[in-house]
Amino acid sequence: MLAPAKINLGLRIRGRRADGYHELESVFLPLDLADEVEVELAPGSGVALRVVGRAQDVPAGADNLAVRAARAFAEAAGLGARIEVRLHKRIPVAAGLGGGSADAAAVLRALAELCPGALSGERLRELALGLGADVPWCLDPRPARVRGVGERIEPLEGVPSLALLLANPGALLSTAEVYRAFDALEPALTAGRPQRTLPPLAGLRASGGVLEHVDPRELAAWVSNDLEPAATRLCPPIARLRKRLREAGALVVGLSGSGPTLFGLFPERASAVRAAGAAGFEAPVWSRVAETLASP
Repeated sequence: MLAPAKINLGLRIRGRRADGYHELESVFLPLDLADEVEVELAPGSGVALRVVGRAQDVPAGADNLAVRAARAFAEAAGLGARIEVRLHKRIPVAAGLGGGSADAAAVLRALAELCPGALSGERLRELALGLGADVPWCLDPRPARVRGVGERIEPLEGVPSLALLLANPGALLSTAEVYRAFDALEPALTAGRPQRTLPPLAGLRASGGVLEHVDPRELAAWVSNDLEPAATRLCPPIARLRKRLREAGALVVGLSGSGPTLFGLFPERASAVRAAGAAGFEAPVWSRVAETLASP
């Protein structure tokens, strides 16, 4: 199973529920950057995980979302077998690109195929939501508007492929820590500011792989992320990377998820490739030219 990364083309925090979870609104776009997940059933019990590729910093054992997904499926389906998971990591960990969620969803999809009829689609979505807010979308990764705590998913038609330059400062950023920082900053962030909603994507068009003219003000509204001030406070290099991406020619720069990965949007892939060379990123910065996957 391929487990695509994602970017958040804009993210709004719509409120905080009594249980502590935040209501959000975001546009999720899948990327051509993906992990590969292999799942095999064998005699025995339990879950075994093997990680290759970008294995550094990948949680092991019960802390890994892919392992938790396998255990949740086995318990819900009454599965009496050993689940062996091989994870080829390409997506950076704790980067705001949804890698762990994508892996978990890929494990659920793989087990659903290996055990046809064991769980209904609705039960699979319930398991996904219990694992994390991004996991339900990752069960069917396509351009979509996502609301609530990740359970309300509205597929979007006509969203073109977009050329991006991803840049990560090489630091791990905990989603939980970013949300705690957001809550601490929230009075200052929201004082006197009306609740905003993400604008429609009707003006986002491309032809022959080249993004057609769009209003820069619309671009800025699309990529605005309410978590960026909190993420930047925890990881100051985000601000420097943002400046580098703009200087390299990005039409607009956005933060994906809770960060720290930024994405610069370019008119076409060739200009993103040129920008990557011009920016001259050096370790520990991780960077990659990527494209979003268009609506089916």
